Amino acid sequence: MALGYTRSPWETRYVVVAGGGGGGTGVNFASGGGGGGAGGYRSSVAGEVSGGGAVAEQPLSLFSGGVFGVTVGAGGGANASGSASTFGGITCVGGGRGGNSSNNAVGGSGGGPFSQGGSPAAGTAGQGFASGDNVRGGGGGGGAGEAGNTDEDAAGGDGVSSSITGTSVFRAGGGSGDQTFSGGVMPGGQGGGGAGGWYLSNGGAAGDPNTGGGGGAGASRTAYAGAGGGGSGIVIFSVPVQATATFSAGVTQTSTVVGLNRVYTVTATSTTSETVTIS
Repeated sequence: MALGYTRSPWETRYVVVAGGGGGGTGVNFASGGGGGGAGGYRSSVAGEVSGGGAVAEQPLSLFSGGVFGVTVGAGGGANASGSASTFGGITCVGGGRGGNSSNNAVGGSGGGPFSQGGSPAAGTAGQGFASGDNVRGGGGGGGAGEAGNTDEDAAGGDGVSSSITGTSVFRAGGGSGDQTFSGGVMPGGQGGGGAGGWYLSNGGAAGDPNTGGGGGAGASRTAYAGAGGGGSGIVIFSVPVQATATFSAGVTQTSTVVGLNRVYTVTATSTTSETVTIS
């Protein structure tokens, strides 16, 4: 076996996803919101990809006795960007907020502009894509795997999949924009993105928890103007089964053995000062 599988430093592969951006709220009979951008996505899993079309990063080499920071970023509320997720020296940027009557924002993936103004917002290189434009309603939020509006006007961009846990799961999909000018509800991007609102039936849906999905936008009618918040992020990492990870008290996590590795999935951290110790 390779050195990283028998003793310290341990080869450590990861998937880190930041919190998704919230969708933009609508303004009664004036404008619909833009979809929230997905949280930034970084991966070092062999044969997989990071966000924004980047190749997988190199695994970390973590020494026994090392203490490393870990943070799961919260999703942003309506009209608010998501928060960063961290693991050791790896940082993912929160998804950008969708636009309402004010500007959308750049982020891990960019938030979509509202239906009556603004322009697409960029994603972060190596983490996510830009939002779509406001062609027919609010722009779709960018996803880790593609830009907003790629599949259809106002559609949130799809995320990317990983099998680090032993099962393929899509994460970091963008939230969809308001569909007032097209009719019907636009589903969110694959990977936890929230569906956009429609003025005859519903407001924006929230991004799925622990996916970093962007929130869906609110519609241009008061009854359905509410936007969905972004989904919280996640930190997943694998170390050889000979290694052990010990977490500080504010970390919520589970673990399972996949092949020669133990995979730790961190779904929540109570502060931004939580840690994991590798031994």
